[in-house]
Amino acid sequence: MNERPGNQLFDAYFTARDMREVFCDQGRVQAMLDFEAALARAEARVGLIPQTAVAPIEAACHAGHYDFAALGEAIATAGNSAIPLVKALGKQIAANHAEAERYVHLGATSQDVMDTGLVLQLRGALELIENDLAQLGETLATQALRYVATPLAGRTWLQHATPVTLGMKIAGWLGAVTRSRQRLQQLKPRLLVLQFGGASGTLAALGEQAMPIARALAEELKLTLPDQPWHTQRDRLVEFGSVLGLIAGSLGKLGRDISLLMQTEAAEAFEPSAPGKGGSSTMPHKRNPVGAAVLIGAATRVPGLLSTLFSAMPQEHERSLGLWHAEWETLPEICCLVSGSLKQAMLVADGLEVDAERMARNLDLTQGLVLAEAVSIVLAQRVGRDTAHHLLEQCCKRAVAEQRHLRAVLGDEPQVTAELSDAELNHLLDPAHYLGQAHTWVERAVAEYSALTA
Repeated sequence: MNERPGNQLFDAYFTARDMREVFCDQGRVQAMLDFEAALARAEARVGLIPQTAVAPIEAACHAGHYDFAALGEAIATAGNSAIPLVKALGKQIAANHAEAERYVHLGATSQDVMDTGLVLQLRGALELIENDLAQLGETLATQALRYVATPLAGRTWLQHATPVTLGMKIAGWLGAVTRSRQRLQQLKPRLLVLQFGGASGTLAALGEQAMPIARALAEELKLTLPDQPWHTQRDRLVEFGSVLGLIAGSLGKLGRDISLLMQTEAAEAFEPSAPGKGGSSTMPHKRNPVGAAVLIGAATRVPGLLSTLFSAMPQEHERSLGLWHAEWETLPEICCLVSGSLKQAMLVADGLEVDAERMARNLDLTQGLVLAEAVSIVLAQRVGRDTAHHLLEQCCKRAVAEQRHLRAVLGDEPQVTAELSDAELNHLLDPAHYLGQAHTWVERAVAEYSALTA
C-alpha cells in the first residue's frame, strides 16, 4: 500500500532518504511485524505453539499486505499502532489458516511490539549514522592533514586573536566526530535490547515458559535480553537521543564555522559550489552556505525534541499515559534531522574550497597586531613581564593611531631594538612561526580517529 500523503517538501534538504525509509510508515509497520514473526518462532521453539503455525504467521508479516491509511485511522481510536495492526494481522492469517490465528501475539502486549519494533528501527538508524560518521571522519582526517600548516587568524569573541591553522580547526571537528562514534559504540549494549514483559511486565501469561521464550525471542531478533522489561524506564532511548543531540551540536559547530569563514568579509573557505546551489531569488551574486544552514538548523531543532524525551521520563507505574505517546515521533525525527545534517556535513567537508592567500591577507589586516603576544613573550624574558607587556601595549596603540605596521613601530622603538635584532623581529612577526602545537593537535586527532577505525 502507498503511504498517506505527507509534508515532503523539505525532506530532501533536512533528512537523508535512507533514514526516512527506516522511519516511514512501511518501516514502522515492518519492524512490528518482524517482532510478531519472531515471537511465533520463539514460542514454537519452546513448544508453546505448534510449529505448523509459524509459516502462516510469517507469511502474513509483510508490511505490503496492510493498508497504512486504514491503520492510521484505527490508531486514533485504539490509542496505539500495535492494537489495530495485530487485529489486521490476525484477520490476514485467519483468511488462509484459521488454526494459526489463535497463536498470534500470544503473551505479548502492545508496547512490547512497538518498543521492540522501535529498537529494530533504531538498529538500522544506528548503522546508517555510524557509517556516515566514519565517512565524515575519514574526510576530515584527510583535510586536517592537508591544511595542517595553513595559517589563518584565530578568532576569539569574533575578533582576531593569535594565528591558528585550518588543519587545527578541522581537527577540532574531527575530534568531536570521533568522540560521538565512541559514545555510540558504548551505548549499543544498553540500547539494542528486547522489550518483552506482557501486560504488566511479569510475563505471567506464559507461565514457566516465559523466560525460555524471552531468550529465544531475543535470539531470533539478534537483540540482548535485558535484566527486566523497561516499559516505563526510558533511559535507554533518552541516552541514544542525547548522543544524537551531541552529534547535531557538533555538526552545528562545523556549520557555524564554515558559514563564518564564507562571510564576504572573511571569504577564507567555502562550501563546494554547484549549479543553482546557494543562490538568491533576487541577487545573482549570492553564494549562500546552504549546507551549513542544515547543520545549524538541526543543531537548533534537536535540543527541543530532546527535551521532550527528557520530559517524558517520569512515566507512571507499569504503563504510561501520554508520556510514552510523546516519544513516538520525537526520537525518529531526531534521527532524521541528524541524518540530514551528516549528509550535508560530508558534502561540505569533501568539497571544501580554501583560499589560503585570503587567509594570509586577513591575518595581516591588523598590521601585525595579532603577533604582539609573540614579541611580548620573548621580550619578557629579557626585560621582565610587566615591562614587556606595557611596552608592547604602547607600541600597539601607536601602530593603530599612526596606521602603521607593528613591525615598523617596533623597529623605531629603542627599548625593543636594544633587545631584539631585525632578524628576530621579522621571525616573531611571521605567523608561520607562531603556530604552537597546531601540528601536534592535528596528529593526535587523526591518530585517535585511526585507532577507532582500525
